[in-house]
Amino acid sequence: MDAASTMEIKDNTFSRQFETIVDQGLVTVEYSFQEKKIFLTKINVPETFEDEEFVSNFLKNIMEIAIERKLKVVPILPKIVVFFKKNPVYKELLPPGIRL
Repeated sequence: MDAASTMEIKDNTFSRQFETIVDQGLVTVEYSFQEKKIFLTKINVPETFEDEEFVSNFLKNIMEIAIERKLKVVPILPKIVVFFKKNPVYKELLPPGIRL
């Protein structure tokens, strides 16, 4: 089963984070908005959670949300910069002038 297609993501606008639930608890990606850009600022995972592939799929789902909403994505976190380098298909989401 493809984790990316079965993942349920909640956009918690009050807390300014995307959320999904795993067995160990809540995985979140915090964000802030400025104009038509979404700044991905922090990834939070439960202490015992170490599934990097799940986090990558979570980020892929967030990129799809950004595409739907016609947002540019600004990766603040080094881990998200690495995600963009590993997934060049999403580089079109970067605002002009951002180099990775």
